[in-house]
Amino acid sequence: MRRPSVAELRPVVHPPGVKDRRSGEHWAGRMYMREVSLRVDRYLVNTRITPNQVTYVMTLAAVLAAPALLVPGIPGALLGVLMVQLYLLFDCVDGELARWKKQYSLSGVYLDRVAAYLCDAAVLVGLGLRAADLWGEGRTDWLWAFLGTLAALGAILIKAETDLVGVARHQGGLPPVKEAASEPRSSGMALARRAAGALKFHRLILGIEASLLILLVAILDTIGGDLFYTRLATAVLAGIALLQTLLHLVSVLASSRLK
Repeated sequence: MRRPSVAELRPVVHPPGVKDRRSGEHWAGRMYMREVSLRVDRYLVNTRITPNQVTYVMTLAAVLAAPALLVPGIPGALLGVLMVQLYLLFDCVDGELARWKKQYSLSGVYLDRVAAYLCDAAVLVGLGLRAADLWGEGRTDWLWAFLGTLAALGAILIKAETDLVGVARHQGGLPPVKEAASEPRSSGMALARRAAGALKFHRLILGIEASLLILLVAILDTIGGDLFYTRLATAVLAGIALLQTLLHLVSVLASSRLK
């Protein structure tokens, strides 16, 4: 069977609105990964591979970010970035394959969300274990592993706070929430939300951004000869995760998402 061209694939797998989704499309997808995934799609659309099978591979890549980061130094950080980038690639491919083959399923949506939870958690737990210096000559400092796990828990709770809006609305017999409902009803809260959005500090606890930060601090630590920057990043991300968990909960309750 003839392999479709990128031009043939694009209008089907990238319908209007896919790249413009406010909360459903990562900047890396818009910037480069959607173009990479189109080239991968060409080799998959005429095979028996299903979108859900791609999602399983995506989930595996997300989970492997944690053991990858256990490799000391820059090589481990690079492996972590690679696993997260593979996760992002397959996250694009599974939906595009579903649109081309018209194979949609609720299990696919569910698995996609599970993988998103696991990716953020795996990267942050991996960061904490790197900071604990598991393979070092001195005593393993489990405080850093705890802080990394705390950051991972915060990242998961933030996603859960968003997803539970849909659960609450469904149980209350309400339709899915619209994007406009995310704006806080209070003008003061709306201003604070826009300020936080402009700073983008909350994005540092997402798997993609966190993996790139880990690579940066690994380079700095290699220059410095210790784990100072990795440990600083672990503490900062744990603080951001805890603060953002609380702020996001307040934002949900102050908006019209539960109305």
